[in-house]
Amino acid sequence: MAGFAVHHYKAQDVMAEAYAMVLLVDGGYATQKQVAAAFECSERTVRRHQERYADGGMTALANRCGWRPGRRRIAGKRIRLIERLKEAGLSNREVARRLGVTENAIRKQVGSAERPLQQQLLPMGDTSSQPNAAVSSAPQAGQSLSSKAELASSNDLAVVETEPIAMSLDVDPANRIWDRLLACFGLLDDAQPVFGDAKSVAGAGVLCALPALAASGIFRTAHKLYGEIGPSFYGLRTTLLTLLLMALLRIKRPEALKEHDPQALGRLLGLDRAPEVKTLRRKLTRLASYRKAEQLGRELARLRVAERGQLMGFLYVDGHVRVYHGKRNIPKTHVARIRLAMPATTDYWVNDQSGDPLFVMTAVANAGMVKMLPEVLAEVRQLVGDRRITIVFDRGGWSPKLFQKLLAAHFDILTYRKGKCRRVGEQRFILRSAQIDNRNVQYRLHDQAVRFLKGKLRLRQVTRLTDDGHQTQVITSRWDLSDIEVAYRMFERWRQENFFKYLREEFLLDALADYQSEPDDPTRTLPNPERRALDKDIRKARLEVAKLEQAYGAAAVDNPEGQRPTMRGFKSAHGKLGKELRTARDNLAALVSRRRLLPDRVEVRDLSDGALVKLATERKHITNLIKMVAFQAESDLLTSLRPHYARSEDEGRTLLHELLQAAADIHVTEDELCVTVHPLSSPHRTLAVQALCDSLTETETTFPGSRLKLRFAIHPRPQVGLAFPGPRHNRASACAATPPGP
Repeated sequence: MAGFAVHHYKAQDVMAEAYAMVLLVDGGYATQKQVAAAFECSERTVRRHQERYADGGMTALANRCGWRPGRRRIAGKRIRLIERLKEAGLSNREVARRLGVTENAIRKQVGSAERPLQQQLLPMGDTSSQPNAAVSSAPQAGQSLSSKAELASSNDLAVVETEPIAMSLDVDPANRIWDRLLACFGLLDDAQPVFGDAKSVAGAGVLCALPALAASGIFRTAHKLYGEIGPSFYGLRTTLLTLLLMALLRIKRPEALKEHDPQALGRLLGLDRAPEVKTLRRKLTRLASYRKAEQLGRELARLRVAERGQLMGFLYVDGHVRVYHGKRNIPKTHVARIRLAMPATTDYWVNDQSGDPLFVMTAVANAGMVKMLPEVLAEVRQLVGDRRITIVFDRGGWSPKLFQKLLAAHFDILTYRKGKCRRVGEQRFILRSAQIDNRNVQYRLHDQAVRFLKGKLRLRQVTRLTDDGHQTQVITSRWDLSDIEVAYRMFERWRQENFFKYLREEFLLDALADYQSEPDDPTRTLPNPERRALDKDIRKARLEVAKLEQAYGAAAVDNPEGQRPTMRGFKSAHGKLGKELRTARDNLAALVSRRRLLPDRVEVRDLSDGALVKLATERKHITNLIKMVAFQAESDLLTSLRPHYARSEDEGRTLLHELLQAAADIHVTEDELCVTVHPLSSPHRTLAVQALCDSLTETETTFPGSRLKLRFAIHPRPQVGLAFPGPRHNRASACAATPPGP
């Protein structure tokens, strides 16, 4: 300060650095904000150092080793497993080996006879009147655990297949002070849903999607992979349920939670308040730190295949480009929607036969369909096994060499033909009609065999003729299908395009999940930017040479031979033009020589400035999976609604939007959560939803994290108007006799 050294310390000495912050603030040399900016920390950190120094001096500024106070060493689910393993007669060493912890940690749990293995918390107050409070949710002595935990094989780590039900000490659903206190002390991993009776809860119709969400397996799969995300009031299950309900309510990103009442959203979760923006961001960051999004997507896809295996015969594969408008220097790719090359990230989606998503993969550096298709199909083979699969894709994957590899891997292909080909005479087309998937289709088709790769690859070509005379060629390896079914399956690829459009508009698929970036692979090669710049200069130089040559040739044609009969005279008369032409040619030759010395491709690490980066993918992958599961839940609800609603193909999803946004009454009993939706906009929609509610109730679904079974119903629409029996003239007389209203 003022030219004098106030404090000197080693950069790795954390305690001395903390003392430097305290010295600067307490001595009045700088404010907390200035010190925090200089030392690249928060103001809260500076204040914490000041408090520790005031309480305990220099020794209190040292880093505290070990776990923070109050946090248990072994999670609650592991404690229950320890109890079961000890009852089975296993030693402490064997239990420690199976759980992947030290023997000392197991000995601390079972060493003292007076300390029970399960958490024993004294209930605060009388909870007998609370239907789903701690008394009804805590495991009783001699009672089987609700989680139904199963031990894995002796060679694998024992895991809990289903999520255990948390304990709650709160009686008032609108005041969760005791559970929040337990979470603060590190004794609670996730808050138990506690509901109370309520009327006209806004958006409570979204609870009708819970049976479909629970059937997707996302809660038990995430619990199996992530375990617990730390002692918290908003744990893993609450975070996932919040994100799923946000997607179904069309709250498209965490920032939009600022526009919604957290207490109103908390009623849908069984909490006093829903997590807000910063909390939800922190939870997503915590989930992303596990780096298990791809594994979560793989497990969800495996469950989907087991449930809907009959729809895996035809799989649609296409890439979706997410345009990036930020300031990062990321790779560019062609955006077909706007026909421009822009910075973007490409995701490859796989959809089943009905158009519902199965899984998604992010391409490295916007790799094309030809390069990504083998990687995608390797994942498909792991999911679906050895069954016969037909892959449907667009012209972006056109490559006869790739087709040969896919056929050798026992995949069938179905795609459009790319490039020019001979037109088929219109008189050779045949009108075909059929009913496929309960739809009447009609095409004018021509069927023939074609060969590629100099006759080595023989495929089938089905050509469709439209009313305006346009011909569309479809290439496939399926010889067992009829020509009209081949055409139908190919043109149904637009289901996937409609899926992309729907997710962009309804779920904001292209939105960024964070603003972070990651360094690109330093060994990845890309076109040499210096060579690209030289190519541009060479094109300009060639245009200049062509322009001068044209002018020189025109002057030679117009040369008066009577005045200048020799070439020497012509060159002397047009010396300036000839000099410019020679200079332009020399410049072009120099540019071509420079380009010849440059390599075609360079590695990312060889770029001098503006090195490429890639956007962080983990949080975006998690949000994509959330939106995928929400879309699947809507599709499952639409399937249940279809038998009860005649216009389900045209208006089914709009009806579901109205249902999910509708208000509802919530009534809680000892073991049931009754959701009664308010009437919808029209009687026929209300009747359709009534049938849907009956089918949802039959699923016997429990609210995630509780033992409350869900029951659904809908209020009947009130009768409006008067009913007049008898002939028409009697009704008219009655109307005439009725005095007019106000």
